[in-house]
Parts: sequence; structure tokens; C-alpha cells
Amino acid sequence: MRAADADREAVARRLGEHMAAGRLTTDEYEDRVARAYAARTFGELAELTADLPTGRGSSPAARPQPAGACGPWSPWNSRSWHRATWASWTSTALIVTTIWLITSLASGAFLYFWPVWVIGPWGAVLLAQTFGGGPRSRRRPRDRHRLHA
Repeated sequence: MRAADADREAVARRLGEHMAAGRLTTDEYEDRVARAYAARTFGELAELTADLPTGRGSSPAARPQPAGACGPWSPWNSRSWHRATWASWTSTALIVTTIWLITSLASGAFLYFWPVWVIGPWGAVLLAQTFGGGPRSRRRPRDRHRLHA
């Protein structure tokens, strides 16, 4: 049978819980989540959690999270996610700055520092995510009415 988006999201949520419990490494989690969102059938989804305990009676019941909220399982809340994203930003900043420096030295004059347009906005977004708790989903206007009802 074909799986729906809600089924894929449920498996991704479960994988996040297992990562938070220490049963999956960050790399395993990212690989399995990518495969979960690419899955078309329930069989493909079942393969992703076949080696993990169900834990139905052994763990406390999870509180329902509002749509788009970053729960404890979320990769946005993990230190490894912050380290990985900042490492990517740093390596990219070094690469583009090196390219700028080489081209400046080859031309005999310091050129306009264009890497700021690559590393500046990206760094600002990472700062906001690091200190703001991760990306937030935007609610449509009709969803706001449900919150106040």
C-alpha cells in the first residue's frame, strides 16, 4: 500500500525519538529520514524502523506538538546540528575568501570583497537559528483563528 505524507512524518518523528534516546547516530538519523520522505509504500517505511524497539509501553507518552514546533527529537535542537551547520558555514567562508584573496593577489590589487554576499546572509540566518531555536513554520491567517478559538 502507498504511504501518505502523514505516514512519512510519523516515521520521521519516531526516528527522531530514537536518535534522542541514543539508538541512532546523527548520520543514521539523517539517512533514514531522507529515505522516509522518499518512501512510497508502507513496506519501505517499515524497513526504516525494523531494527528499533517499538517502546509502546516502556516510554512515557509523547505530548502532542503544535504544527511546525521543534520538539525534543528535532534536529534543530541538537548540538550536532549546530556544529555541522556552523562547520559548513566556516568551510564555505574559508573557500570563498581564499578564492577572493587569490584573485586579488593575481590582479595586483585588492578587489571588492564579494564573499560578504555569500557568508553574510548565511551567517545571519545561522545566528537566528542558533539563538532562536531553529526555523519556524509560518502559519496561514486562517490557522491563527484556530489558536484563539
